[in-house]
Amino acid sequence: MNENNNRFRNILIALTAITLSVAVFFSLQSQGSAVSLEAQAEKSIPLEIALTNNKPTLVEFYADWCNTCQAMAGDLAAVKTEYGEKVNFVMLNVDNDKWLPEVMRYRVDGIPHFVYFNNLGETIAEAIGEQPLSILKTNLEASIANLPLPNNRAIGKTSDFEAKVNSGNDQNDPRSHGAQVQS
Repeated sequence: MNENNNRFRNILIALTAITLSVAVFFSLQSQGSAVSLEAQAEKSIPLEIALTNNKPTLVEFYADWCNTCQAMAGDLAAVKTEYGEKVNFVMLNVDNDKWLPEVMRYRVDGIPHFVYFNNLGETIAEAIGEQPLSILKTNLEASIANLPLPNNRAIGKTSDFEAKVNSGNDQNDPRSHGAQVQS
């Protein structure tokens, strides 16, 4: 009888170990497949290429700290998968000074901020804040068909953002053109 109890206990331990291993494996898989802004940005098309390759373009101004941007990451990954062959997707991090001219040009003061371009690289619409998946898809479909975007000034939930602009007192600032400011 004791031998049967040991066998049953060993089988039970083995089944528990297998079950736990499978649970840990799938848990790690689901965490690893979570959509991150950084991963999407690494895969995005460079702006200069997107605006010259004769495809419509969606530019997203974002920041890693932006909760709204993070909340939309899954939907944006889905539309990138669905429309990636027909539309350029560009991500510009507002915390990167490299994009300051674009931040100023498109008056980005809340993120996410989306700018739609036609296939000629011309701005055709903007949307600010969290956008429902249905609106993203409707705008992308219209963009692909070269039609006016039905939701061209949509405003949703945003994270505030203020561009870092020097006061002009820094002679090393390239915008000062070497001018000396006297105190």
